[in-house]
Amino acid sequence: MAGRWEFPGGKVEPGESDVDALVRECEEELAVTVEVGERVGPDVPVRGGRLLRVYLARLVGDQEPRLIEHSALRWLSADELDDVVWLPADAPIVAALAPLLPRVSTP
Repeated sequence: MAGRWEFPGGKVEPGESDVDALVRECEEELAVTVEVGERVGPDVPVRGGRLLRVYLARLVGDQEPRLIEHSALRWLSADELDDVVWLPADAPIVAALAPLLPRVSTP
């Protein structure tokens, strides 16, 4: 799946909540602390009998994410969501996320 895009995050470890896992994964993958908000989109079944769940999150304080585990990082507006090739499991989440993001203003 090289070259495709995904949301930050990862597996929930035993004893962790979804929110705890997202906070941990953002620290590990991007070296940032996040405040987790509402869920976005449906549960999406993925291989191994797991579920993909996505949450809104906000950076805590004045931080900039750093690439630790991935080859690229981008902030996308609603108008730019189709500019990247998403992993198939992320497609329903992208559709649910689009109305929640700001649009790029055109002159």
